[in-house]
Amino acid sequence: MPHSYGIRARTRHMFSRNFREHGMPGISTYLKTYKVGDIVDIKANAAIHKGMPHKFYHGRTGIIYNVTKSSVGVIINKRVGNRYMEKRVNLRVEHIKHSKCRDDFLRRVNENTILAQQAKKDGVKLNLKREPVLPREARFVSQKHNAPETLQPIPYETLI
Repeated sequence: MPHSYGIRARTRHMFSRNFREHGMPGISTYLKTYKVGDIVDIKANAAIHKGMPHKFYHGRTGIIYNVTKSSVGVIINKRVGNRYMEKRVNLRVEHIKHSKCRDDFLRRVNENTILAQQAKKDGVKLNLKREPVLPREARFVSQKHNAPETLQPIPYETLI
């Protein structure tokens, strides 16, 4: 069978639009402000063909290094063989969105700042390190009022 190696080959589901989200993007897409150093997620919008990223970059996260009137430049680390190459990709704003990967970190920084100020005011030593979630504590299950049950599969019956 013939085989396609084109630039949009094997993107049938990757570039398809979601249910009831077809058509041109809304105005809020164009009103977002992007600054150098922002972390963005690349998600190609199939309705806009201009400035569309290659299928490899779909779903990747990068850092903005350049901002122009209707597009941005994004740095992405691409694994090539046994090394990572810094790739610079120019994309229109329809194909990117602000990443939420640092939201939890920034929230924790703000909380820790408030806690540290409060502890300093109270004169208490504070440990702000995250603690891993410990396993659940061991417990015994009594059989006195909790008799074991035997489970069996329900036999298959055909109804005609």
